[in-house]
Amino acid sequence: MEPALLPFIILALLLHLRQAESPDPACRNTCGSLTIKYPFGTGYGCGSPRFHPYVTCVHGQDDDTLVLTSHTGSYPVTSISYTTSSLIISPSDMSTCTSMKPSPNLGLDWSGPFELGSSTFVLLHCKSPNTSLTIKDLSICDHGSSNLCASMYACPAILALGLPLFSPTDTCCVYSPANFDSKGELDLQAWECDGYAPVLTLGDYPTDPARWEYGVELKYTQGAFDSNHMDTKCPTCENSGGVCGYDSPSLAFVCVCGGGYNTSTDCHPYNEVQGIIWSSASFPSRMDRWSNLGYSGLVLFAAACSMNQSLRRFFFHVGINS
Repeated sequence: MEPALLPFIILALLLHLRQAESPDPACRNTCGSLTIKYPFGTGYGCGSPRFHPYVTCVHGQDDDTLVLTSHTGSYPVTSISYTTSSLIISPSDMSTCTSMKPSPNLGLDWSGPFELGSSTFVLLHCKSPNTSLTIKDLSICDHGSSNLCASMYACPAILALGLPLFSPTDTCCVYSPANFDSKGELDLQAWECDGYAPVLTLGDYPTDPARWEYGVELKYTQGAFDSNHMDTKCPTCENSGGVCGYDSPSLAFVCVCGGGYNTSTDCHPYNEVQGIIWSSASFPSRMDRWSNLGYSGLVLFAAACSMNQSLRRFFFHVGINS
């Protein structure tokens, strides 16, 4: 073995040592079935620091779930559109044609990066007639869309709210275009409505609520960091196979690469080193790291044996003293 290869072999050993001692990286580019990219992250130190208090990946027994949390509760995120800067949440207490239930208020934090999108809310079983549901003396109900109420009240699940099938629709309100109040909430308690059905689209079935798409659309603001410098670094990091994150407490940009290796730019240098050592873009699992470490030790030992006599004595001397 040529002595010139010794630096690469030593580097292999050091990298294996570092991997054997380091935990798996906390930042990942998936959560359940969702692809996670900037500005979102799977935990603290991942994605944008402005988004982390509100969106994180919750680990479950069967699967992981991306969850958005506000002052009114926590809501599963079912889809993200990075091209339109929007996401869909599906609150567990929302109503659909097949499942209706009483609901608490739904809201967002004003300090957060989210705002309500183009969702339509069908407010169900309101104690007052829909003509009395107002904000600043203005009716919130779209009376031209009362057919949506008639369709919802034909769903057998309406019985769960204490209403008979085909109830009078004056206790139902189609709130569209919807907005949150000064508290950042859909205030069902103030309107004395028992539940809500957030309708995203009627699709090709405007009279069949069993085939409507339900959920709450939220829009978010890009450029969550104060500097565009961060926004330009993240795509490069992600294109190199890394995950965008930030250091604490400085909030400086960090590109999280495989094996827990972090850089201030991207993962290309680390990938190149891995390619030299293993001739592969894949990284060893935790169970394989100790076997890789042993392999690197053997290679290093072989290199020592092939070097000149003085270096052999040096390695032998170090081995005895250690």
